[in-house]
Order: sequence, then structure tokens, then C-alpha cells
Amino acid sequence: MNPLVMIIIGLVVGAGAGIAATTTILRNKLLSKSQQVLKDAEEKGEVIKKDKILQAKEKYLQMKSEYDKQANERNSKLQQQEQKLKQREQALAQKVEDLQKKSNELKSASENLNSQIEVLNRRKEETEKVYKQSIEKLEHIAGLTAEEAKQQLVEMMTDDARAEASNTILDIVEEAKITANDQAKKIVIESIQRTATEHAIENTVSVFNLENEEVKGRIIGREGRNIRTLESLTGVEVIIDDSPDAIILSGFDPIRREIARLSLHKLVTDGRIHPARIEEVVAKTRKQIEQEITEVGKRTCIDLGINNMNHELMRMVGRMKYRSSYGQNLLQHSREVANLAATMAAELGLNPKLAKRAGLLHDIGKVPENEPDLPHAILGMRLAEKYKEHPDVCNAIGAHHDETEMTSLLSPIIQVCDAISGARPGARREVVEAYINRLNKLEEMAMTYPGVVKTYAIQAGRELRVIVGAEKVSDVEANKLSYDLSRQIQSEMTYPGQIKVTVIRETRAVNYAK
Repeated sequence: MNPLVMIIIGLVVGAGAGIAATTTILRNKLLSKSQQVLKDAEEKGEVIKKDKILQAKEKYLQMKSEYDKQANERNSKLQQQEQKLKQREQALAQKVEDLQKKSNELKSASENLNSQIEVLNRRKEETEKVYKQSIEKLEHIAGLTAEEAKQQLVEMMTDDARAEASNTILDIVEEAKITANDQAKKIVIESIQRTATEHAIENTVSVFNLENEEVKGRIIGREGRNIRTLESLTGVEVIIDDSPDAIILSGFDPIRREIARLSLHKLVTDGRIHPARIEEVVAKTRKQIEQEITEVGKRTCIDLGINNMNHELMRMVGRMKYRSSYGQNLLQHSREVANLAATMAAELGLNPKLAKRAGLLHDIGKVPENEPDLPHAILGMRLAEKYKEHPDVCNAIGAHHDETEMTSLLSPIIQVCDAISGARPGARREVVEAYINRLNKLEEMAMTYPGVVKTYAIQAGRELRVIVGAEKVSDVEANKLSYDLSRQIQSEMTYPGQIKVTVIRETRAVNYAK
């Protein structure tokens, strides 16, 4: 064999033996490492297991303490409720006992009352017997019956009344001759009803028209925040319903409704609608309205030729533009009264400037911002006194509804002019159905009184005439009927102005010539 081959074979065999030894060593090392890794893993598992057990124990203890706490709270609440129930039971028992006592007291009081009634009945019978005996004795002594004595007394009183009436008539005639000129002037005053200017109709709602329905959602805002902000800032209820392309603004204050309407118009035109923007726009609009109120007051005073009026009174005159009374615009009504009063004062030789001033300010008590619990005439008089108006003007304001005594000649003029402006055709509106119901109720109310034959509501419900039977109702009873009926109307009905109640009692003698 070739020696080179032998050498190569030897080398190969030696290398194989070395590889086998190396493989054995590596295997042993790997086995020892794997055993070590397993041992470490088992130790870590034990540690994790112990931690989890400890956490579970802590969680259990925590849950147990919370449960015990809740159980204690429930027990305490139950004990409190039981205590309250016991107290209520005791209170109810006390009330039952009190009711029993009161019932016994009422029974005893009822028995005492019955006995007293019996005693009173016996005394009444005795009194009637004594009265009859006294009447019989008087008739025997006088030699006249009760009817004859009554007839003589009536005749004597009738003669005296006729004589006194004749004297009174003569005095009235003499006084009429003296005051004929004043009576003529009154006729002139009542005939001055030529002023008829335009009037405005105000409601408690305003309608804001929209271009499309999509704007409603933007006005409402997310969860209604925009509409809530607008309502809280203006004090007006914003009603968004199924009305197409319209929003209703509801409120009794026309100034607030106007602020809300103008603010909505600006917001919709601008397109930015959110709470901060709403606050900004409402503040600007309120300032604009206040400026307009001041300008209207100044312009009205200039138009009427009234000078040196206090700034606050002038501002109240401007506020009248946004107020109404029975559908009649308050500012227009006050201007009418001022012009009428000036005309009448000139006819009577009085100061027309003071009359015009009093006419413009006579309803100033309807427009204060705080509105205290006073009649508007008295409140207006106090405001005029506060701002140093003429005493005649103050008295005319306070007396135009007879709520204070008239001390000036201007006062009856303002009262008459106020009635003329409110009573002229078309000045004030009223729902027809409510108007008819009021007239029917007036007539029905009068028919409930005994002795009433017919009733008539005339002069658009401002006068109620009641015709009574002369044989059923006396003159004194007619006066009492008129008074009682006026008090009942005043307490049970709502109406503008005043209602005159006239009771007519007459005797008719009818015969026929054949």
C-alpha cells in the first residue's frame, strides 16, 4: 500500500475519534444547562405563585372589608328607618287621641248649642206674645189701628218731602242759571271728539319668520344650549313648534320680545349662533333698544312742544311705544290725550301747555321697570312729584281714575280726554266672543235678584240698566239692589274702564178710551 494513503487514512481515523469526544462533551454541557434552566424556571414559578396567592388574599380581605362596611351602612339605615316609623306611629297615635278628644268636645258643644237654641226659641215666643200685647194696648189707647197710624204717618212725610223737594228744585234752578256758562263749556268739552289717529295692535307674542327649516336646528343648538341661553338673557319664551318657517316669541313685556326678535334676526343673518355670540348680540341689541327708547321720548316731546322734561320721565315716555292697553298703543293713546287736553284747555281759558304735559304723562305709571303693587295713576303721580312736575300736572295724573281727590281744573279734563281716546271707534280691540259673553253674564247676573223684570247691557257693556217691578221693589230696595249688583260685578268680573248700574223703578197706569 502506498505510504501516503496510509498517512491519510490515519489522519481521518484520528479526526473521527476527536469529533466523537467533542460531541460527547457538548452533549453533557447541554444537559447540565437544560437542567439548570428547568431548576431556575421552577424557582421563578414558585415565587410568582406565592405573589399571586398574596395578592388574592389582599383582594379578598379588601372585598370583605368593603362588604362589611356596606352591610354596616345598610343596618344603620334600617335602624334609622325603623326609628322613624316608630316616631310616626307614636305621632299618629297622638293625633288619633287628639281627634277623639276634639270629637268628644264637639259632641258636648253641640248638646249645649241645642239647649241654647231651645231657650232662645222659648224667649222668642215670649217676646212675640209681649209684642202683640203691646200693639193691642197701643191701638186701644190711640183709638187707631196700626195700618191707620201708618197711613197717617206716610201722608205727613209725603207732604214734608214734597215741600222740601220744591225748595230743592228752586235752589237747583237758581244754581243752574248762575253756572250756565260752565255747563255750556262742559258741552263743548264733551263734543271735542274729532281726533282719530292711527293705532297699533300689540299681542303677547311676536312671530319671527325664517327662510328655511334648517335654521331652527342651529337656533336650538346642541342639547338646546343656544335656545336656553337666549331665553335666560332676554326673559322671553322661544317656542319652536311645527309652524313652517316661523318661531314664536312669547312674553308679556314687549320690550323684551323686541330685544329677542332683533337679536334672533342679527344671529340668523350673521350665521354664527353659539352661547358666547348670543350674549354679545343680546347686549348690543339691549343697548340699541335703550337708545331708541330715549330718542322716541325726545322726539315725542319735541313734536308736542313740551320742554324741560326730566330725562327719566322722557325715557318712560319712550317706553310707552312698546306697551299697549286693550290693544291700543300706549304712546299713541298718550299723544291723543295730550292733544285733546290742549284743545279743551284752550277752549276753557286754561294753560294748554300744562294740559298737554299732563295728558302725555297721565299713564306714566304703566311703564316703570320695577312695577310696585300700586294703581298706575297713584304710581304715576308719585313719579311726577319725584321729578318736580307742576302740582296741577301731578294731581291730574293721580285723579284721572278717581283714585285721589281732584284739586285742579286740569284733572277732569285729563279724565274726559282719557275716556274719549279709549272709547272712540277702533281705539281698543276685544275678542268678539269674550265681549258677547261679558254682556250675557251682566244681564244674567242682574236677573238673579228678586223683583227684576228685564235687564239691558248698553253702551258696549259700559252701562247695565235693570228694570224692576214697582209693586215688588221699593225705592230703598232699588238703591240697595244697584249697590249690591255693582259690588258683585266688581268682585266677579274682569272688564275695561267702569260699568254704570242703573236700576229703574216705575209705575205705569194704562187705560183705554172706547
